[in-house]
Amino acid sequence: MKVQPDRPGVDDPGAGRRLGVDVGTVRIGVASSDRGALLATPVETITRVTGFKDRDGADIDRLVELVDQYEAVEVVVGLPRDLKGNGSASVKHAKEIGFRISRRRDVAVRFADERLSTVAATHALRSSGVSEKAGRQVIDQAAAVEILQSWLDGRANYLKENEPQ
Repeated sequence: MKVQPDRPGVDDPGAGRRLGVDVGTVRIGVASSDRGALLATPVETITRVTGFKDRDGADIDRLVELVDQYEAVEVVVGLPRDLKGNGSASVKHAKEIGFRISRRRDVAVRFADERLSTVAATHALRSSGVSEKAGRQVIDQAAAVEILQSWLDGRANYLKENEPQ
């Protein structure tokens, strides 16, 4: 099944911080942007506890706290697709997390193409001298940074191309 991500900048909520979320089956990586929505930085890694039929657990509670703490105007959730653009089982996890956030907070939740974000994050950590063992502790945050930075760059390009003349 083809799964289409949202386009950065379309229905943009305006100025403010964004959160990037990399959803895994074990951990959730979180990144945030500055208020100008230009630069993504790592925030934290949250242990995943909420399944599909469970009530919201500590992981969802923490994500909602971060939305409040950072006064996020948009949450960008990575959409895991293969190189052909097809969705995997992990797409359901990402959509579920996005739904749970939007159900509890009035914040724009978008889904971004995250193909190769973990690969790019792994390369970035290795090239900066982080050991593989130490990297496991932050790889999810680094992937969230990759997802969010890509979104922020796409947003900036879209807004520039579509600004009134």
